[in-house]
Amino acid sequence: MSNFIHDLDTGVDDAIALALAATDPSVTLLGVTGTYGNVTTDVGVRNTLDVLALVGRTDVPVYAGQGHALEQEAFHRHEVSARIHGENGLAQVNIPPSPRSVEPERAIDFLIRSMHELNDALTIITTGPLTNLATVLIEDPSLRSWKGSIVVMGGALTVRGNINHFSEANISQDPEAAKIVFESGLDVTMVGLDVTMRSRLHLRDAARWRSGSGTVGAFFADMLEYYIAHTLGTDETYVHDPSAVICALHPEYFTIVPLCLTVETEGIDRGRTIVDHRRLTERNPFTKVCVDVNAHLVDSYLGTIAICATV
Repeated sequence: MSNFIHDLDTGVDDAIALALAATDPSVTLLGVTGTYGNVTTDVGVRNTLDVLALVGRTDVPVYAGQGHALEQEAFHRHEVSARIHGENGLAQVNIPPSPRSVEPERAIDFLIRSMHELNDALTIITTGPLTNLATVLIEDPSLRSWKGSIVVMGGALTVRGNINHFSEANISQDPEAAKIVFESGLDVTMVGLDVTMRSRLHLRDAARWRSGSGTVGAFFADMLEYYIAHTLGTDETYVHDPSAVICALHPEYFTIVPLCLTVETEGIDRGRTIVDHRRLTERNPFTKVCVDVNAHLVDSYLGTIAICATV
């Protein structure tokens, strides 16, 4: 059984990733921490509560995290985020509101407490900007010796970015935070565009989800169809955020290379994930990057998770 905390900015692919983690019987989802990115933190937390209620996981606590990047005074949503996720973050699809409220404890305090209590028995999956984790390390520097693992959906090492030529969306929102996390000494695996664009969700997946009983499958099918129409505009789209959950559960599906990673924070390539030239001679890099994936196995995994049957 895997103990997960999911840190996310709940848009369409985050919602699918969250549903995978919440419905996989091998996962103990200890909590969800919200951040900004696809939507504001407040909207993302509300989306998270609603998605968890829809898939029958009202037992999972949800905590509100930081509202903007470390060195910014406010969050400014990318136009592309509004376009591909819709104004509500969930592809303009209506979802029954959860009666639950966000937990009173800060996401930062929940993360600090959980990391100390569980140590190497905890995996943190991030599918949004890394501001919450960077804030944890700033507020409690002792956690730089934490022995758990972090799986990050973000970055692009061997391919171009999706915000500009260099930068991937999650990293671009807070390059300073990503730099702190990547250089922290923690066990970090980057699941970037190098692999998330090799796996695809298709319109046939939406049809399969819709064919299930209840309203859950229809909700995810409607979201996926909107997302496909507003990303590639064909019959398929990339498996970004769900790939991080799958990598945390099945690293054997991926080709993972140990490399000393960092993030550029200045100049034209701000937000670019690169190998840290200062640490090229290190024999045991603590960061790793996924450079290839068995897309067939990822597709098979997605096929076994009966989102549409979770009522």
